[in-house]
Amino acid sequence: MVHKYPHEVTIYEGGPMTNLALAISLDPQFPELAEELVFMGGSIAPQTDNPEFINTPRHEFNFWFDPEAAKVVLRAPWKKMVCTPTDISIKTRLTSAMIEQIDKAGTPLARYVARFYQSAPGADIMWDELAAAAWIDPSIITKQETRFMSVDLDRGAGYGNTLTWSEQDKPALTLQPVEIQVDLDHDKFYRMFISLMSAATPGR
Repeated sequence: MVHKYPHEVTIYEGGPMTNLALAISLDPQFPELAEELVFMGGSIAPQTDNPEFINTPRHEFNFWFDPEAAKVVLRAPWKKMVCTPTDISIKTRLTSAMIEQIDKAGTPLARYVARFYQSAPGADIMWDELAAAAWIDPSIITKQETRFMSVDLDRGAGYGNTLTWSEQDKPALTLQPVEIQVDLDHDKFYRMFISLMSAATPGR
């Protein structure tokens, strides 16, 4: 698709980056032909009482699952990269009240969401939903900063950790700038999510 529609296709990544790294190895032109890469991943300094991130603040599943792949993707020549890290994701919560509101729509999707919603600790954070919503409507994001990002591949305790630098302190390596989301308009995001999850199936 990026060859058919050069510089028009946004790549959305909501998990480990293995598939993207493989795509780049098969077609090195892939990143530069895309419009942008939007991904949920990485962790810098999340403000939380979650023991997982208190003890290892730069340890995040999508990077840790395949750090080598993440490093390949982050160093590729994308026209633009937008990151939804743990830091902003943990500021979101999917509540029972939101689920009840969605369920009232009665659509197949609304019933599905309501049926399989889980309120277990950590399950209510809207990791990938926020990344997708902010791509659709960037005005949801109220603060962001540009940094250079990579992944720690040293075979020690920090293996898979997120590494970031500013323009002033970045090392002499091939690094690409990444727009990192910092804060959001919670009400606007929640309204958008409820509206999309309550909407009728297109074409019906």
